[in-house]
Amino acid sequence: MPESLDVVVIGGGQAGLAAGYFLRRSGLSFGILDGEQAPGGAWRQAWDSLTLFSPAQWSSLPGWPMPVPPGGGYPPRDAVIAYLAAYEARYALPVQRPVRVAAVRAAGPHLRVEADGGTAWEARAVISATGNWANPFIPDMPGRDQFTGRQIHSAAYRRPEDFAGQSVLVVGGGNSGAQILAELSHVAARTSWVTEREPVFLPDDVDGRVLFERATARWLAEREGRPAPSVQGGLGDIVAVPPVREARSRGVFVSLRPFAGLTTDGAAWADGTSVKADAIIWCTGFRPALSHLAPLGLVGADGRVAVDRQGRVIAEPRLWLLGYGDWTGMASATLAGVTRAAREAVASVAEACG
Repeated sequence: MPESLDVVVIGGGQAGLAAGYFLRRSGLSFGILDGEQAPGGAWRQAWDSLTLFSPAQWSSLPGWPMPVPPGGGYPPRDAVIAYLAAYEARYALPVQRPVRVAAVRAAGPHLRVEADGGTAWEARAVISATGNWANPFIPDMPGRDQFTGRQIHSAAYRRPEDFAGQSVLVVGGGNSGAQILAELSHVAARTSWVTEREPVFLPDDVDGRVLFERATARWLAEREGRPAPSVQGGLGDIVAVPPVREARSRGVFVSLRPFAGLTTDGAAWADGTSVKADAIIWCTGFRPALSHLAPLGLVGADGRVAVDRQGRVIAEPRLWLLGYGDWTGMASATLAGVTRAAREAVASVAEACG
């Protein structure tokens, strides 16, 4: 028989833990199902040198600030993983892992959550918080299957030494593309950078905290029907963290516009120019990891599900989505922004289950 709970949270990363914090105070019975082998969510899969571009106090989950790293500065990946593990233990959140959810189905008045291996849960409400990391996106470029070199998404990138002495093509103009290119440029024989548009580098004194404040101001204006503040800089622009500033001083960040297609040994443009490459790193983002919701028939052609302002699915009111991007709560895919979205989602869940 499936275990019966008021609420099942799918995903034990930052969004799932934030939901758990508020559920712990709701009086509802709940469980958190996490597909990872250990705490840390998607941060466990990030490259070795990844560093937050917000101070620790602006990168915290509800209730407990992230410890400031020794010497200050921005927390590295391993510090974030340690914080998430400690947070989970601090609030005794009922996380079960590794549990890989395969499907969510309607089951009378409940939703049935089925995991690989046959284990199942039934719940009055389900919060899907699986994020985007498990669904990396690579555009279907002409010739991509013909390229004989190595191709990986940034989700699989770990360290620059893996590409020492090689010619590397980095595709994507966001923070991941800039940070990976910055460290690759120290060891690669040659780097080339392809971006959809000319990259936007923020002033050196603008970090994630400032970007979050600006995004919040725009979000509030939208909700209140006011004109959005005319400030430059968004969460997709490049933050000048120290490695990026150092690479910028060496003239590393020269970008090319998108190529027409790939060849066996590189990329080619419509004007006849070409660049040879031993490897391509696609820093081209992610799509929502929602394959487990396929049985409900909710996912649209754009990979999204229609939700209200609290993340409740319009076509399936027993289901909430949390942490997939601004469409499930402003900045909800970030450590800085997930608290507000989690609070609103759990308040909606508690009202529905009350």
